[in-house]
Amino acid sequence: MARIAGVNIPTNKRVVIALQYIHGIGPKIARDICAGAKIPAERRVNELSDAEIIQIRETIDRNHVVEGDLRRSVAMNVKRLMDLGNYRGLRHRRGLPVRGQRTHTNARTRKGPAKAIAGKKK
Repeated sequence: MARIAGVNIPTNKRVVIALQYIHGIGPKIARDICAGAKIPAERRVNELSDAEIIQIRETIDRNHVVEGDLRRSVAMNVKRLMDLGNYRGLRHRRGLPVRGQRTHTNARTRKGPAKAIAGKKK
């Protein structure tokens, strides 16, 4: 079991896929990391040597913000918006959609389950 950036990545998957289990690494960055470490795309995690795992770990530490640091910076950005009191901050504070989506219908992910209204039936 390889441990990179505090995450146990699955051993039987390809390296490009397994790296995506780390928060902050998507398909493009995973391919870039493999290219930078000179690891073929079809290689599996259990076929990697210790030196290659260390090389991947160093590449991620040097060039990318992942896991805890990324979560912390995103949370700080949202908190900053809420403290400023601008429109986006108010939407975050109220738990409503931030990016201009409609709320008359839908938006149930942000608003939570629908609340029943007494006396609505006719």
